Amino acid sequence: MHKSLIAGIVIAAWMTAPVASAHQAAPSQHDISSQALDVSAPATTMASLAQVKPVTAKHAMVVSAQHLATMVGVDILKQGGNAVDAAVAVGYALAVVHPCCGNIGGGGFMTVHLANGKNLFLDFREKAPLKASPTMYQDAKGHVIPGKSTGTWLGVGVPGTVMGLDSALKKYGTMSLQQVIAPAIKLARDGFVLQQGDVNILNERVKTFAKHPNVAAIFLNHGKPYVVGDRLVQPQLAHTLGLIEHGGTNAFYKGEIARKVVAASKADGGILSMRDFADYSVNWARPVTCTYHGYTYISDPPPSSGGTTICQILEILEPYSLSQWGYGSPKAVHYFIEAERRAFADRNTYLGDPAFVHNPLDRLLSKAHIDKLRNTIQPDKATPSSEVKGSLGATEGTNTTQYSVVDAKGNAVSVTYTINYLFGVGQIAGDTGFFLNNEMDDFTSKPGVPNSFGLVQGKINDIQPGKRPLSSMSPSIVLKNGKLFMVTGSPGGSTIISTTVESFLNVVAFGMNMQQAVDAPRLHQQWLPELTMIEPGLLTPKARQTLEAMGHHFKEVKSWGADEAILVNPKTHLLEGANDRRRPAGLAAGY
Repeated sequence: MHKSLIAGIVIAAWMTAPVASAHQAAPSQHDISSQALDVSAPATTMASLAQVKPVTAKHAMVVSAQHLATMVGVDILKQGGNAVDAAVAVGYALAVVHPCCGNIGGGGFMTVHLANGKNLFLDFREKAPLKASPTMYQDAKGHVIPGKSTGTWLGVGVPGTVMGLDSALKKYGTMSLQQVIAPAIKLARDGFVLQQGDVNILNERVKTFAKHPNVAAIFLNHGKPYVVGDRLVQPQLAHTLGLIEHGGTNAFYKGEIARKVVAASKADGGILSMRDFADYSVNWARPVTCTYHGYTYISDPPPSSGGTTICQILEILEPYSLSQWGYGSPKAVHYFIEAERRAFADRNTYLGDPAFVHNPLDRLLSKAHIDKLRNTIQPDKATPSSEVKGSLGATEGTNTTQYSVVDAKGNAVSVTYTINYLFGVGQIAGDTGFFLNNEMDDFTSKPGVPNSFGLVQGKINDIQPGKRPLSSMSPSIVLKNGKLFMVTGSPGGSTIISTTVESFLNVVAFGMNMQQAVDAPRLHQQWLPELTMIEPGLLTPKARQTLEAMGHHFKEVKSWGADEAILVNPKTHLLEGANDRRRPAGLAAGY
């Protein structure tokens, strides 16, 4: 679709639609919208999507949710480091300058495309402690206790980020740990000046910070919230990063850092042990791949649901003429919603940690199964979610961050990592200086009971000692004719899948450039609850009325997600970097 047509469809509704967001620090277990919102969406309106352009570069590009972290990555690339070197450096830098979401106290996934054509996936997702149990968040009557999996030390999974970054660097990097971690240590030791986007996020957890003296000492300014222009200095985190610099993973998993985390956990009713840290491991695996109109989509396998679910959505949609129908048109929106509804039903029913359960990926992505799902979609009527089940047989978390890197040789890295809520569990172990995750909430606390993202999941994702919770993170890489085309991904809990696949479709089906694709209003349908979330400006009043007459139900949410993406423009061969408008502190930069 031509850009002028995109503008005609989108901008009329969008020009007056506010995109500011307000995040709930501790959303209820039944409210998906509060967890999906993104605190740092800009308060200004978009005047015209057609005028939005990406950042371009000839050689290399880095895009992340915090501008200083992006520049750390660009500097590493300019020094001769490759995309993996830069990705590790950005990961550590984000732990300092984007502490809500960047982390060494959480975990995540990395998808890699090497210039030689090899595609790789690294799983450094958190694990459940060995003393965890399937009913640990239920009371004596079997009721899920609100907040137990999100606001206490029982919600903390064994962190994987440090081992994940170290494994990637040793296997495919070219620089030393000391070289790539040095910028993060300097940022923590010397501090950095806060911009509005940084302050917006910090302000969301001020009350939580105040409850814990060791947190308040760092993340409040003499007891008061930080303001724009203040300098955030983190000497304790600098010390922790220095221990990792000299001792590597052993310093984190077997030394002083682990001991302090375990001591704090035990003191506050948690169950983490030194054995949990010593036994932690990462996994290299084959990514999930599928095709869509000649593009090869590469993403993560379980324990992430992202790659499988996105591929199901794309394969269901492939025969339809999305480009002819147009972005935001009733037909395009209807079929996208119906594809998501079916893919999420399968996701919530059949996927889990492959070390504990069988994931029937071949069957889920088979032509016969996809055809069966597609054939149940009615062209003029929404299917009630109550009528959609995981269809192979009997039925049985927003505050993450994404960054993307492409180097001058054509290596590409997509990373999504997380501590779940903004600032995770909201607590720091002693003087370690970093927030711990509350990633245990991504497990099924009780089959059929929604988690914080409203996901209704089954026993396949129940809590077991050493198990990794199912995730929606979707760090993705797209190839065209075997050559790099796109690097994409997003935070946003269950909405990650929608955001990531929409950023791809906005380019290849609706003709948008990379910046337009990540900025455009989104929708999200996850099977249950019945509501489809939409951002302001996606639907004209007439389009919404048409869809509601077909049986669709909508809830307008101001914003969610933060796609950080890179496109290799096939015409100019320039790299197009796009920082999502919902993360104003972020930056796309290259050379």
